[in-house]
Amino acid sequence: MQIKIVLVLFLSLIAGSVNAQGLLKGTVYDSGSGNKLSNVFIRDNSSKQLGLTDKDGNFTIKTETGHLLIFDCPGYVSDTVYLVDLAPKKVEMITKTIALGEVKINSRRQAFDPHKEYPEIYTKSKLYVLSPTTWFGKEATNARRLKKYFKREEEERKIDAVFTKTYVGSIVPLKGTELDDFMLMYRPTYAFIKGNNNASLAVYINDSYKKYAALPPEKRKPQSLTGGN
Repeated sequence: MQIKIVLVLFLSLIAGSVNAQGLLKGTVYDSGSGNKLSNVFIRDNSSKQLGLTDKDGNFTIKTETGHLLIFDCPGYVSDTVYLVDLAPKKVEMITKTIALGEVKINSRRQAFDPHKEYPEIYTKSKLYVLSPTTWFGKEATNARRLKKYFKREEEERKIDAVFTKTYVGSIVPLKGTELDDFMLMYRPTYAFIKGNNNASLAVYINDSYKKYAALPPEKRKPQSLTGGN
């Protein structure tokens, strides 16, 4: 009898372990419009597993209960989900245009070097001419998508480094929400930042402010993001 009880407990522990590990599926939405978001970067902060949502906003990632997932997408406030179970998740992300008026956002992103933390992404994303199965395989396709995401994220951080609230606020007579809106509306491109110096950036900010000031008050608001592309 005791042996049977021990066996049942042992099997229960095994079942619990299996349930605690596996694949998590879910969908990411824009909290305002309800649109599904593609190319949302998902990172398991414990295991360093990575994922990206597909064109329909769906994702699958290897993870475990007790882990913390971080969801990140340009134009949206990063979101975190603590996993108490592996039931399918519905994640809603808030656009920065909304969040700037509701919460304080840290404009400095955490240091993140994908080349050091995920070197395998750059290896798996390479084209091997003699191995077409490697190039067209799902793993290689996902690696290339992540590589593109990392490149875009790196460019966004370089813009953040120079187009700061302190710097812009020293040039234009705006504060608070008005300054936030102005910076979102006239955020420069990476190509501009890469090809110009600080003097050119100051001229760009001044010219942009003239355009902003010429707008009627109801137009001095950034357009809300309604999609993930």
